[in-house]
Amino acid sequence: MTHLQAGLSPETLEKAKLELNENPDTLHQDIQEVRDMIITRPDIGFLRTDDAFILRFLRARKFNHFEAFRLLAQYFEYRQQNLDMFKNFKATDPGIKQALKDGFPGVLSNLDHYGRKILVLFASNWDQSRYTLIDILRAILLSLEAMIEDPELQVNGFILIIDWSNFTFKQASKLTPSMLRLAIEGLQDSFPSRFGGIHFVNQPWYIHALYTVIRPFLKEKTRKREAMERTTKAWIKLNAAKCIVKVTDCQFFRMVYTLDANQVLEKSQISLGWKLLVTRKS
Repeated sequence: MTHLQAGLSPETLEKAKLELNENPDTLHQDIQEVRDMIITRPDIGFLRTDDAFILRFLRARKFNHFEAFRLLAQYFEYRQQNLDMFKNFKATDPGIKQALKDGFPGVLSNLDHYGRKILVLFASNWDQSRYTLIDILRAILLSLEAMIEDPELQVNGFILIIDWSNFTFKQASKLTPSMLRLAIEGLQDSFPSRFGGIHFVNQPWYIHALYTVIRPFLKEKTRKREAMERTTKAWIKLNAAKCIVKVTDCQFFRMVYTLDANQVLEKSQISLGWKLLVTRKS
């Protein structure tokens, strides 16, 4: 094990080896091969190229050097092409701050049994009078930037659950294809994270319709991993088979989700990365 693998548990080290093709004996060589490709894109300002930074891109692309470099280039290109999104890119920015307060994203303190971090979004919490969809995207990206510093999450990845309960048609009208494509490019194509699953819960018909518009922009792997769920039961869970069953206990996500209580209960609360508590608004 090299110093670049410090912070990984023995189990995660083995997972990185078997699933991501990570080899401590060639780690520095792998990183250098990606770094050597930077000269091929003089149009992009690569503002950070240290070993630890490049390593997260290799992990996100299972140590395929070319794909890791392409992701690295897209990371900085996305930021160059959307400069306004990354001005005052910090939690104290008014728009980002309001989005974070409303739980964009909510981050459960416990991991699932694959070691993945669970992100939960209550879509109806979006107050369009106080912040924009861009602010929500910025808040999510800022949160991911903080979390991806954890090498365990670089290897294990994330799970995303979006609850569309009480999300109005008026709110949905702001989800234009161009805005959603910007979000997909920022999260799927330009960020070094591994998303193990995307779950839609209680989505209305207009979200189904909108999904058919954005689905072509999703990678095949993402399309296979996403699951759209719908239920009117008071107690639901998402299990390993990506289906909903009526239970009051959840072994997959280690959480219980109740519509009656209007919140996700994970040892009594959602623990956000910014030390905030969020529940669905009434």
